Amino acid sequence: MNAVLEQLQKIGIVPVVVINDAYDAKPLAEALIKGGLPCAEVTFRTAAAEESIRIISQNYPEMLVGAGTVLTPEQADRAVEAGAKFIVSPGLNPKVVEHCIDNGYPVAPGTATPSEMEQAMSFGLDVVKFFPAENNGGLSMIKAVAAPYVGLKFMPTGGINATNVRDYLAYDRILCCGGSWMVKGDLIKSGNFAKIEELTREAANIVKEVRG
Repeated sequence: MNAVLEQLQKIGIVPVVVINDAYDAKPLAEALIKGGLPCAEVTFRTAAAEESIRIISQNYPEMLVGAGTVLTPEQADRAVEAGAKFIVSPGLNPKVVEHCIDNGYPVAPGTATPSEMEQAMSFGLDVVKFFPAENNGGLSMIKAVAAPYVGLKFMPTGGINATNVRDYLAYDRILCCGGSWMVKGDLIKSGNFAKIEELTREAANIVKEVRG
């Protein structure tokens, strides 16, 4: 497994962040670091995403920042040039996966079916995003499909929250969980970074509680 993915496994929960104003990137990164989750998947669906990744990576080198919702090879390049350490996509686009592998970018493509998981494995990947997790059967679905795919680990995202994340983290085939409950858009927009830090700390404590 890639060293970046090993770091994600140690962190346990990856805050999935939508940043609409790059001005919020620094205080958000500070809140996540202080809260105990020095990591963020910045979704590439806003105009501020690229600059936000650049600001976080330049000011907080200790933070593991990646790009999410990456839909094209060009977006992957822009994200990595801005400082992203890993790439996540909502689905499995062979062009994006091939481009990331060819350029040495750690990538976790989105999967929801055994066929997509096998396709990811055919590229030599051993970690896939499972998305949207809860809508696709949640942990019980992951356990059902994990049996035949012995070497595969999962990064479930979508519908995961402070209530159900413990169950996911307790399963040894879960690399980490993606979640946005500690970085909700209204908290970022209102500048309530103290609340983000508080919710992040609670999330980090859940990881410690479950994984030690």
